[in-house]
Amino acid sequence: MSTHPPTGEQPPQQGTLPATALRGVGQRPFGIYVHVPFCATRCGYCDFNTYTADELAGGGSFRGWLEALKAELELGARVLGEGNRAVPRAETVFVGGGTPSLLGGEGLGEVLDAVRASFGLAPNAEVTTEANPESTSPELFTALLGAGYTRVSLGMQSAAEHVLRVLDRKHTPGRAVAAAGEAMAAGFEHVSLDLIYGTPGESTDDLRGSLEAVLEAGVDHVSAYSLIVEDGTAMARRVRRGELPMPDEDVLAADYELVDGILSKAGFDWYEVSNWATGEAARCAHNIGYWRGGDWWGAGPGAHSHVGGVRWWNLKYPSRYAAALGEGISPAAGREVLDAEDRRVERVMLELRLREGLATEVLDDAGVAEARRAVTDGLLRGEELRAGRCVLTDRGRLLADGVVRRLVG
Repeated sequence: MSTHPPTGEQPPQQGTLPATALRGVGQRPFGIYVHVPFCATRCGYCDFNTYTADELAGGGSFRGWLEALKAELELGARVLGEGNRAVPRAETVFVGGGTPSLLGGEGLGEVLDAVRASFGLAPNAEVTTEANPESTSPELFTALLGAGYTRVSLGMQSAAEHVLRVLDRKHTPGRAVAAAGEAMAAGFEHVSLDLIYGTPGESTDDLRGSLEAVLEAGVDHVSAYSLIVEDGTAMARRVRRGELPMPDEDVLAADYELVDGILSKAGFDWYEVSNWATGEAARCAHNIGYWRGGDWWGAGPGAHSHVGGVRWWNLKYPSRYAAALGEGISPAAGREVLDAEDRRVERVMLELRLREGLATEVLDDAGVAEARRAVTDGLLRGEELRAGRCVLTDRGRLLADGVVRRLVG
């Protein structure tokens, strides 16, 4: 979760939602996101809402966070079940952070138990937790599987030691691959590894070596993101002082093509611009819910939520978050009620990133004209546009943000 939430209106203290937002709850995809704000150390590139023990200094604890989380989930069930409406069961759960694996198997089991107690889980629900390779073990994965988790996402970032050092990652180069093996040995069918490319000092051979390590691990899902130097991070300060160069756009494009080429050759298909899977069952259903405009309740400090065109975000600091819930009020810090045009633009921004693309009926007349020009420019596929969909070409994926800007005007 970014440290820079948007500005918005003050949400109701009881967390109530407009009737228009509640209409259709349970008919749209519904997921739960849980934000764990704790990290052992802070990575230099990260601007997520996370805190080390020193930064909290008595302002929050694992146990206090868990109790507040349970209270927020109960509040969410009351809000979405208003007027004797059936509370939607979670089709997906995603525990992110931060470093969820710091909670251990027992703590993460309590998190999932809290979701079960408040919302319940749909049959065959996808339940994912992120994990830092250094805070995992065979015993942890066994405990997670027993608790009901179905998917693990491991932050690998790179297999090159000097690249990990620039990113301030503390795990050893081979640990992520070893952790993936431990997860699969424990019985997890779906394991993902995350990569970051474009780190200053990373060579093509370094990236190729990381991809080879991913393939050797035998996982069924890979996420690969270009490095973004976020304002306010330690890395941004190093760039500003001239200690590190900014990532080069041409290098990032070449890196993306290398990632896509190697993964595609190995049997992975892209299903979203930055995500590849070996088959439909391996795709992250929770994230697909985001990209397709589904509903989700984001619980935890700084977490963002969306239900029926209303988006809101929580207080960031764990002690303030817990204090609000202790007083029986919503921890939401602000919210936005999206109008029809806002929602249309968001559909273009999100759905265009998917392999199946965007229905042209979402575009206005100017957007349709731009889509035709994008076909001429080699950014959208002509045959799909003629069939009523905007689908990115390989070149279009490299320039996806620019294509979005063209289509929304």
